Amino acid sequence: MTEAQRDEWRRPGPTAEQRRIDLWIGLAVTGLALVSLTLARSTGAFLLGPPPSGPEQLFWTVAVTLPLVGRRRWPAATLLVVAVAFIAAQARSAPESQFSSWALFCALYTMGAWGRDHQVARRLRIGVIATMLAWLGVYYAVTIDHIPPGAFDDAVGPVPPVLAAMVNGVLVNVLVFGFAYFFGETAWVAARREHELREQATELRRSQAEGRERAVLGERVRIARELHDVVAHHVSVMGVQASACRRVFDRDQDLARTALAAIEQSARTAVDELRRMLGVLRASGDSDVARSAPGDVARIGELVERARAAGLRATLGVYGEPVALPESVSQAAYRVTQEAVTNTLKHAGADLLDVRVRYLAREVEVDVTDDGRTVRRADTPGLGLIGMRERVTAHDGELEAGPRAGGGWRVRARFPLADPAIGRQRDTGDGQSLTAGAGRSS
Repeated sequence: MTEAQRDEWRRPGPTAEQRRIDLWIGLAVTGLALVSLTLARSTGAFLLGPPPSGPEQLFWTVAVTLPLVGRRRWPAATLLVVAVAFIAAQARSAPESQFSSWALFCALYTMGAWGRDHQVARRLRIGVIATMLAWLGVYYAVTIDHIPPGAFDDAVGPVPPVLAAMVNGVLVNVLVFGFAYFFGETAWVAARREHELREQATELRRSQAEGRERAVLGERVRIARELHDVVAHHVSVMGVQASACRRVFDRDQDLARTALAAIEQSARTAVDELRRMLGVLRASGDSDVARSAPGDVARIGELVERARAAGLRATLGVYGEPVALPESVSQAAYRVTQEAVTNTLKHAGADLLDVRVRYLAREVEVDVTDDGRTVRRADTPGLGLIGMRERVTAHDGELEAGPRAGGGWRVRARFPLADPAIGRQRDTGDGQSLTAGAGRSS
C-alpha cells in the first residue's frame, strides 16, 4: 500500500459496543464536570474573572463536555462543537476549566484517531489548534491591562512576570494540543496497520486455499496419469493376447495356452501395480513405500518382452554408457516408453516395434518407433499423449510424437541431466541392438 493509498484509507466507524462506551464516558465526564463546577463555585476561585449566572455556568459546562457521547460516531462535529463551546465558555468566564480542557483534548485526539477522511481530519485539527492559540493571544491582549497592581510583587525570576506568565501559558497549551495531535495520529496509524495485517492475513488464507486446490488438482491428475499408465498398458496387452488366443484356439492349443498364460501374468502384474500405487497413496510422504518408484529405465526390457508376447517383433537397444539416473527421471522415461508401447499395441496395427535408450552427454533419450499402418493424428492427442507431455515437461525435457516419413509412428523423449557429472557418456549413434527381436507368435 502506497502512502497515498494509506491516506485515502477510511477507518470503519465504531461498533455498537464502542458507541455505548462513548455514551457512558460522555455522561460520566459531564457529571464530573458538574461536580468540578460546584467545587469551583464553592471555593470562589474564579480565575477568569467574574462568572456569569449559575444557569449559564451549567449550560457552558454541559455544552463543552456532553458532546463526547458521540465522539467516535461523529468526530468532526464533536470537535467543532466542543471547540466553539470551549472558547465561548472562556469568553464568558465560566469557572469550570479542568474537565472542559480534558474534553477538548479528547475531541482533538478522537478526530485524529477516528476521522473518516484523514486529510480532512488533519486540516481540521490544525485549524482548531491554531484557533485555540489565537484565542489565547486575544485573551492575553484583553486581560493584560486588567492585571491588578501588586499581582507580581513576589516575582524573583530573571524574566518579566507578565512575559513569563504568557510564555508559560503558551507552552502548556502547545504541549497539550501537540500530545492530542500526536496520540490521535498514532492511533490512526495503528488502526490502518491492523487493517493491512487483516487484509494480508485474508490474502494469505486465500492463497493457501488456492494452493491446496492446486495441490489437490495436481494429485488428481497424477493419480489419473498413474492409473492410465498402469491399467491401459496391461489391459492392452491382455486384449491383444485374448484376440490372438481366440484366433488360434481351435488349431493350436499350445499357442492358445501360451497366450492365456500371458494374459494371466499381465493381470497379476496390473493388480500388483495397482496395489503398489494404492500403497503409495495411503503412505506418508517420507515412508519407504512412498519413495518406491513404479518403474524405471531398467524395466523397459519387460515392456519389450510383453510386446513380444503380444506378437510383435520387438527389439531393444541401449546406447552409450548407462548411468544411475535421478529416480523421477528414470520413472518418467519408463512411463513414456510404457505409454508408447501401449499405443502401438492398441492402435498401430504394427508388426515391428523398436525401442532405444540413449545415454548422451547431458541427457537421456528414449525412442520408440513402429511400422504401424493405422493413421493417428498428432494434433488430437488423447490422455496418453497428454500424460507423456506432462511427464516430460515436468523435467524440462522435449517430446516428439507423430508419424514417421517412411510410415509408422515415433515417440521420442529427451530428459536433461541437471548434474554435469552424470554420465560423461559417449553418444555412439545407432550401434548394434543389445536384444534381438523375436518373431510374431500369432
